[in-house]
Amino acid sequence: MEKIRKNELQTMRDNYQQAAQRKEKLYILLDMLETQELEEAEYERICAQAERQIQELKEEREQMILYMAEQSVFVDEAETRLREIMRVTKKRKRIVSPAPTNAQIDAAEKKLRHFAQGKSFYKLFWVFFIGCFAGVVVERLWCFIRTGTYEPRVGLIYGPFNPVYGIGAWALTMALYRFRNRSRLLSFLGGMVIGSAVEYGCSFLQEMVTGSVSWDYSNQPFNLHGRICLLYSVYWGVLGVVWIKELYPRMAKAILKIPNKVGIPLTKALVVFMVFNCVMSGLSVLRWVERRDGKPANNAVAAYFDEHYPNERMESIYSNLVFTEE
Repeated sequence: MEKIRKNELQTMRDNYQQAAQRKEKLYILLDMLETQELEEAEYERICAQAERQIQELKEEREQMILYMAEQSVFVDEAETRLREIMRVTKKRKRIVSPAPTNAQIDAAEKKLRHFAQGKSFYKLFWVFFIGCFAGVVVERLWCFIRTGTYEPRVGLIYGPFNPVYGIGAWALTMALYRFRNRSRLLSFLGGMVIGSAVEYGCSFLQEMVTGSVSWDYSNQPFNLHGRICLLYSVYWGVLGVVWIKELYPRMAKAILKIPNKVGIPLTKALVVFMVFNCVMSGLSVLRWVERRDGKPANNAVAAYFDEHYPNERMESIYSNLVFTEE
């Protein structure tokens, strides 16, 4: 290892010396051109030679920038992984055991040849599914702590699931996975951007399709159309760090406990359930909107939703949903 390191340093010194020599030659050529005492043929020859020198320096500069970028990424990842290993292995009394490092998760998934490795479809679905459920639980607890009241805070008609949280967890994982072994600053910035984009997109889509909103930040400073604001974007940034450094590794560790023989068919069954749940929820909300507009049930599907999902039941399920005309 030490020999390789010495060879790398010697190569860098040689490249630096060659670059210094090219710079010196280029200065000489430019000085010759500025004398204005050259014949035309000689002038053209020196100009061409100077252009070649400049092109070589440009190429060398690009190589150096690429090398420095690669070194910066490598150093940041190595330093982060070392700190996380030291954090996990440090002997001290803890109320909650530390989350495994992402590098440990990667190694365990590869060793087990697990069905939900990396960013596979199976892993991303489980991230979405768990996010749909965990988000509702956390929000219910938060509302209870703040107001002392219980609110459903769901987004689907079957079960305690909200796809906004699932999509947020999926998007954060997709965006921050490449930074899972990098510094927390990158996770914070990525969480701000991705979380805000998901929140804005979900709000926009809901209002365009159903004419309703579930949140409004118009009274918050630095808001964008009331859909997102700076404060909650910062919260998304913090969540990005907590997610990729604490929550995702714990979730991935739990998913690792699902055997391959069980995991694959179970995942497929849950996919069918969630698709059905989303479709039924969307249709029930659309029919709710139609009833509010005074449209009668002119087919069997509409009559079914009128019977099983009347306004009273929809209002209890979506207690925090507000129609824009109100």
